[in-house]
Amino acid sequence: MTPSRGTYFQLADYSQCVPLAELDDVACAERLTKEYGVAVIPISVFYDTPPEDQRLIRFCFAKSESVLREAAGRLALLSTGSH
Repeated sequence: MTPSRGTYFQLADYSQCVPLAELDDVACAERLTKEYGVAVIPISVFYDTPPEDQRLIRFCFAKSESVLREAAGRLALLSTGSH
């Protein structure tokens, strides 16, 4: 991740995340929402023609501390392959 100041958004590269790496960003966003209950924004929606094989998603941090902790716990399940 690249740090940014003064924003409520953070981009994340998921290309090395084995359960998600084969998915395009829209499919990745759908899987995270449906299977893990964590909504993200696919970066391709900001392009007329998105770069091929781009593996970036956008997280929004304009949430309460408890919601962010819950999301982090759900995302941690990706490393164990459970949900």
